[in-house]
Amino acid sequence: MTFITGGDPDRATTAPALHALVAGGADVLEVGVPFSDPEAEGPAIQKSSERALAVGTRLSDVLDIVKQFRKDDADTPVLLMGYLNSFERVGYREFVERAAKAGVDGVIIVNLPPEEAREFAGLMRERDLDIVFLVAPTTTPRRIETIASAASGFIYYVALRGVTGANHLTTDGIAEQIGRIRACTNLPVMVGFGIKDGASASRVAPFADGVVVGSSIVSTMERLQREPMKIPAALEAQAREIRTAIDR
Repeated sequence: MTFITGGDPDRATTAPALHALVAGGADVLEVGVPFSDPEAEGPAIQKSSERALAVGTRLSDVLDIVKQFRKDDADTPVLLMGYLNSFERVGYREFVERAAKAGVDGVIIVNLPPEEAREFAGLMRERDLDIVFLVAPTTTPRRIETIASAASGFIYYVALRGVTGANHLTTDGIAEQIGRIRACTNLPVMVGFGIKDGASASRVAPFADGVVVGSSIVSTMERLQREPMKIPAALEAQAREIRTAIDR
C-alpha cells in the first residue's frame, strides 16, 4: 500500500501519480487529505500537506482526484487518510455520500478513536465503505480487542513509536504484536511507519498481510516538485523496486 498526499505538488499531478504506483505494483492506494496540523506525520508528509494546501487543495478536491482516477481504474482500492477535522467540517453524512460517489473504498482517520466513531462508522457501513483503525506497539491486548471490534477493511499496525518517516524501524516485537491482533480479528493486518524501500519492506512482509510505504514516496515527489511530469515514471520505478523485494 502506497501513500501520497492529494494535491501535492499540484492537483493535476495526483491521479497520474496514483496510476504510476499501480503500474509499479501497488495493490492499495492511500491518498492523504492535506491538513495544517498532521500530528502523526514526520517532516516529509508535513511538507507535502503544506505544498498541497498552498495550491488550495481541500477535501472536495481530493474526492475529485479519486473520481478522475476511477475513470481508468475501477478496481484498485483507494482509501483516504486524514484527520477528523477535515471530515467534520464537511459533515459526516455529506462526506460519506460524496466519497461513495467518487469511488472511495474507505478512510483512515488518525485521530478518531473507536469510542467516538460510532456515528461515522454507521454511515460508512450504510454505503459499504470501510473505516480503518490503528494499533500501536504500546496498545494493550484489551485495547486491541476494542479496536478490532470496531474496524473494517483491515487493521493498520504502526510499527514503531514515532511519526511517519522515522528511521528507527526494527522488526523486534512486530510478529508478536501482529499475533495479538490476529487473535482478535480475521481482518488483514497492514504494517506501516518507517518502511522506506524494498529492503525494509521485505523485512516486515513475512509477518504482515501488507506493508505501507509513504514518506519515501512523498520525498520523491518533493524532489521533483518543479518537474512534475517526471513524477509518474519515478514513482513507478520506486514502487516496482519495493514490489520486487517483497515478492522475492
